[in-house]
Amino acid sequence: MKKVLLFTVTAVALVTTSVAAMAQGAIYRCGNEYLIDAALAASRGCQAVAGGNVTVVPGTRVNHIEKEDVSPPVVSAPVRSVRRSPSFSAGPTTDAAAQRARDSDARSILLAELKTAETRLAEHQKEYNNGEPEKVGTEARNPQRYQERINELKAAVSRFMADISGLKREIARLPTTVASPFQSPP
Repeated sequence: MKKVLLFTVTAVALVTTSVAAMAQGAIYRCGNEYLIDAALAASRGCQAVAGGNVTVVPGTRVNHIEKEDVSPPVVSAPVRSVRRSPSFSAGPTTDAAAQRARDSDARSILLAELKTAETRLAEHQKEYNNGEPEKVGTEARNPQRYQERINELKAAVSRFMADISGLKREIARLPTTVASPFQSPP
């Protein structure tokens, strides 16, 4: 008996859903907006959506402002008030010693990366030889391969120069009160 009742309820739900889907009229697309009003869609120059069903999930509220003109309603995000909990404090969340240690670690890591990048830049500049590197292997017989290597070396040199300037900018952003083992005292 329970199975028959469950089957009947399921069948009624399916029939109701399919009837509602068939009753849906033409859908028109205007950019990111979908309309079912044919007159409004025609006045805006919308295109009819052919085939398949369109599912629109409402994400924000639509504020309807009554005006004399026929402009579309303005869609805005819901306004939420920000409440701060009583335990919220505007002060620092870490103590100064821990922050100095982190800054020191960051500076030492950045300086090590800077040293590595400068070393690799020097190696690539030496190999690049101002645009005239020595030919190796089959490059003497294949000028295209030689030109490709020149272009790769030039790109590597410019990439390392950009990396070095970026690392220097990052180091300059760190607090200057931190003494680093890589820096000489002032």
